[in-house]
Amino acid sequence: MATIGELEKLRVLLPHWIEHNDEHADEFRLWADRVRAAGQEEVAEEIALAAQQLGWVNEALRAALHKLEGLP
Repeated sequence: MATIGELEKLRVLLPHWIEHNDEHADEFRLWADRVRAAGQEEVAEEIALAAQQLGWVNEALRAALHKLEGLP
């Protein structure tokens, strides 16, 4: 079971993780565009998919943060 201190730490970590993932997703999209321009469509699609999946990860992390904020 998580301690109060661990929950407080998680309240700080979740926004950091979300921001970090957003930064990575932005970079992934840039690289997807670059490799697409170089004629590597299949590679670009895989990188774009990774960016999309980070968006889904962040949705889950935001939901966790929202639920955590409702705790005492």
